[in-house]
Amino acid sequence: MAFGPYLFLAILEGLVQASVLTVTAVGLSLVFGVMRVVNVAHGEFYMLGAVFAWFVTSFITGHPALGFIAALIISPLIVGAIAFASERLVLKRLNYDPEATIVATIGLLYILQQSALIFFGPNAQAVEPPFYWRIRFPWFGYDGYKLFIIAAAIVLMGVVWYLMKHTKAGLVMRATQLDRETAQAFGINVDNVSAYVFALGAMLAAVAAVLVVPIQQAHYLMGLDPLLLSFIVVIIGGLGSIQGTIIAAIIIGLSDGILSVFFSPTLAKMVSTLLVAFVLIFRPNGLFGKAER
Repeated sequence: MAFGPYLFLAILEGLVQASVLTVTAVGLSLVFGVMRVVNVAHGEFYMLGAVFAWFVTSFITGHPALGFIAALIISPLIVGAIAFASERLVLKRLNYDPEATIVATIGLLYILQQSALIFFGPNAQAVEPPFYWRIRFPWFGYDGYKLFIIAAAIVLMGVVWYLMKHTKAGLVMRATQLDRETAQAFGINVDNVSAYVFALGAMLAAVAAVLVVPIQQAHYLMGLDPLLLSFIVVIIGGLGSIQGTIIAAIIIGLSDGILSVFFSPTLAKMVSTLLVAFVLIFRPNGLFGKAER
């Protein structure tokens, strides 16, 4: 294959990675922005989304799209309920202390990971794609489902943007993000806001996992890479900045996909880590982050 078509293929693969990473990282950024909690267990919510997707699709017979649609609805709801309960039982009792919540979410990471190992087993499980269309380009055919992932991520980010900018719930979340004490003084129950935001962040990670699991496989150790890349994206974009997170996710996802196709996934991870180092040196608050006053 000539260089041009090969580069085009690499960009498509990079866009697929960027799409999944954007949805996952926005969930992490939302939790940090509103709650000031570094959720180390975010990758395990992603893993649970994929595992529950496999569980749901294995019980639904007929056309694969039926099982996939059911998984896209049920899996995030279950993961959101688990996250909501975790926030009520653990994070709220720690009064959202930054250091204590990091340790608590590390513990939650291991609990979720080992629970998945006990109940679903150690083997990777495949999920059938909802359709098998191939898009014909002049040089090659490309999996139509991967293009669907890109479109679904764009729609999902549009929904998140509308929620944050044009709804009462978004206004409450932004008020809590700006100043918890002032928001509380105006009658906002910031503890309830935190619980729902934590659940929403986990649900976004679960949706990303359901979208990607037909082209990967569900496995109880699959949460590490999304967690690492999400942290890289959130640091580069600026802690708590949704706009910065989306732009950084596109940059990291594209570079990761292109370098993985032309060279190796290891080199892609090294470049991402170097980008974090440069950002921390020259813009410690991230590309779109604001300095604390």
